[in-house]
Order: sequence, then C-alpha cells, then structure tokens
Amino acid sequence: MLRENGIRQSMSRAGCPYDNACSESFFATVKKECIYLKNYATIDKVKADVFEYIELFYNFV
Repeated sequence: MLRENGIRQSMSRAGCPYDNACSESFFATVKKECIYLKNYATIDKVKADVFEYIELFYNFV
C-alpha cells in the first residue's frame, strides 16, 4: 500500500531503529493530545483539527 501511494517505508538500512523515531514520536503526540480527545464525524474534520493543532499549537513560536 505504501508503494502504491509513492511512500518509502524506511530511508535507513535494515535493522536501524533511529530513522523513524522522530516521526513516531510526533504522531504519538498528535494522537494523544489531539485525535483521541474527540469523536470525528468526517475525515475532513480530522484533517482540519490536525492542521489547526500542528499550526497553532505544536509549531507555535
């Protein structure tokens, strides 16, 4: 499924756990602090809420 959508699963050599650690940490944070706190009716509402979370809270300067 990843290949069908042009996504590379890993950019590191096999057995290296560090290449995805930052991404996994970020997505875990988004899930805990944003997504799991609400029930969404549509995927568009999820997208809008995640965008708002990232732009207004996570990347706040």
